[in-house]
Amino acid sequence: MTDDRLHGLYAITDSGLIPPGRLTTAVAAALRGGARVVQYRDKSDAAGRRLAEATALATLCRAQGALFLVNDDVELAAACGAHGVHLGREDSALETARRRLGAEAVIGVSCYDDLQRARQAAAAGADYLAFGRFFPSRTKPDAVPASPALLQEAKAELGLPLVAIGGITPDNGGQLIAAGADMLAVVHGVFGQPDIEAAAERFADMFGEARS
Repeated sequence: MTDDRLHGLYAITDSGLIPPGRLTTAVAAALRGGARVVQYRDKSDAAGRRLAEATALATLCRAQGALFLVNDDVELAAACGAHGVHLGREDSALETARRRLGAEAVIGVSCYDDLQRARQAAAAGADYLAFGRFFPSRTKPDAVPASPALLQEAKAELGLPLVAIGGITPDNGGQLIAAGADMLAVVHGVFGQPDIEAAAERFADMFGEARS
């Protein structure tokens, strides 16, 4: 499927950056700033809290016309009413997620620095492909680096929306958009900032500049 919301700022939550009880408020600020996609990422085993948080965010994002995705957890995505799920190397198979979530679900796949993995994900029906890290990352400091040239190659060959992730800031993200990134995935650059709305707006504005 093609979704015109798969473009722009892709904000990823981090429970270590957002005080308890402030997640919905923080995400609302990111949406006001222009985030088009929100990914709920929480690796804890607090099932009840995770379901409550994800459900609240799904409702908020739908009301604001943004996509809401859950990191890794297909069952949580189904239970909370998310638009879809983002899958990494160690997560459910894309085909399994598609059967569980349905044909209309948005399913993205982490491809790291691996174009062959991206080819396989595209063939299996991924809706978007994520590459990175492109710069030193606080969230995943040991992640394998990727180059902007990889985005160019993937865009030319695969034709799917592309996400760039890893240490992205308003100062360095422009080169990734120029190389073919449809979305910039950001954690600390949004939710680690004192003014989340203003931080999100700086990233969102980059896409308008790229189009002009």
